[in-house]
Amino acid sequence: MVKKRFKIFTAFLLLFLVSFSFGQEKKIEEKKSELSNIHQQITKLENQIKQKAEKEKKTYSTLSNLDQQKFLLNKLINKLKAEEKAKQTEIIESRNEISNLVKNIKALKENYAKYIVWIYKYGKPNKLSIIVDASSFEQAVLRYKYLQKFTEKRKEDLDELKNNIDRLEKVKAQLEREKKEKELLARQKEDEGRALTEKMKESQKLILAIKEDKTQLKNEIEAKKQSEQKIKDLIAKLIEEQKRKEAERLARLKSNAAKNNSGPNAEYDVDLSTSGFTSFSSLKGHLNWPVNKATIIRQFGENRNKKLNTVTLNYGVDMKVYSDMDVKAVADGVVSAIDWIPGYGSVVIVTHKGDYRTVYSHMGEIYVNEGDKLKTGSLIGKVGESLEGNILHFEIWNSRDHQDPQIWLANR
Repeated sequence: MVKKRFKIFTAFLLLFLVSFSFGQEKKIEEKKSELSNIHQQITKLENQIKQKAEKEKKTYSTLSNLDQQKFLLNKLINKLKAEEKAKQTEIIESRNEISNLVKNIKALKENYAKYIVWIYKYGKPNKLSIIVDASSFEQAVLRYKYLQKFTEKRKEDLDELKNNIDRLEKVKAQLEREKKEKELLARQKEDEGRALTEKMKESQKLILAIKEDKTQLKNEIEAKKQSEQKIKDLIAKLIEEQKRKEAERLARLKSNAAKNNSGPNAEYDVDLSTSGFTSFSSLKGHLNWPVNKATIIRQFGENRNKKLNTVTLNYGVDMKVYSDMDVKAVADGVVSAIDWIPGYGSVVIVTHKGDYRTVYSHMGEIYVNEGDKLKTGSLIGKVGESLEGNILHFEIWNSRDHQDPQIWLANR
């Protein structure tokens, strides 16, 4: 299965390399490297499981390994979807260009045909006779200039016709390449989708086998403890990155305004500070829930597990989700990070207006990419399954301060 996927993947990359111009090769190489790296990570994780004894496979460690593989496959599928969408745009552009070229060629042929008919009827105009037959010197000069322009225009029409025909053949060939590339992308995406489904089945089977094992449950809780700081560090990194980008944007705006003295150029007027979104702070107390039907099983702050006799610090809330597993954005925002963290699995962070961020963890499937703009209620993905069931871990941050989500969420 892995070899088959890798062959299709390699064919897809090779086709990409031969189909683009030299100026795009660097971008293609970067994509090739990124996709290849994801495959290498998946293969490495698969080999780690294969090397374990049968008894060792039935552990939280194996479940975590499978969860990471699912995350990587999901990431790969989303990238292929984005490539497929971009390829469809290129196909539409090529078809439009072909349509315009065909119209232009038709018009040029018709114009040149009229010229040939005129020559057939009246003969090719002679420069000397036109000058001699003129009633005055001024008329002779005008006639000469007109004839010169007329001749030049016919030559230009012929050159344009030839160039259009050549271009038409190239664009037609380009369109066929783009269609084949899109087909390869679709097959690769379907192949990775089947692999993801298999990993989900493996994961569900393992959960059934170990969910009553207290030791494995303790291992999951311990992984969460160690990962809280990782989420905090990721939030801090996003804050610094946003500050840096905003500073760069303002510097470009200032530089551009100084050059043309006519205000900021729209090219650099990019919304990096989420200023185009609705207010997040005004939603306190009636914020949308990220899932339709759920019960909060672990509240914000310290939580004691009587069954395991453990105390954990929760930066958010844990929601046990029933029936509908869809996870939705609680407010307007931009997807600023997608990552995998031990104990929390697949994590999506959305940045909102006013330096607020929401964190969605334990995602089983993710349908968004970093940089995607979301409206309130936009679908982010689906809740994943853990040893405790379908649990969504949800956090709210204002800058570096974690907030109690229960104060923010609307009453149900």
